[in-house]
Amino acid sequence: MKFKSYGFFLIVVMMLYVNANTAQASAPVAEQVIKITSKKFDYTPNRITLKKGVAVVLELTAGDVVMGFNAPDLGARADIIPGKVTRVRIVPNKAGSFVFFCDIFCGSGHEDMSGMITVIE
Repeated sequence: MKFKSYGFFLIVVMMLYVNANTAQASAPVAEQVIKITSKKFDYTPNRITLKKGVAVVLELTAGDVVMGFNAPDLGARADIIPGKVTRVRIVPNKAGSFVFFCDIFCGSGHEDMSGMITVIE
């Protein structure tokens, strides 16, 4: 009789072990966060590399005046207000190089305010 109880105990322990390891393996992965600061007339950083299909959150801040962030080929657009953090989530679905730019006039260097997002496989 003791043998049967011991066998049952081992089965329960093994099931708990498998369940615990499966739960760890399927835990959600935190999204990568990239901080981008905008100020007259640039973004820092202005070159970003992402992986196709992997979600990323851009945390945008403005140092001086209201700015815009527009990455039309990636479907991302936001206003950046000084003193606030604007979060934009991107999941790139194609590889390539994509321009982002300020789309709110911010002064006499506005037309040169841009950057590049490179998406790799």
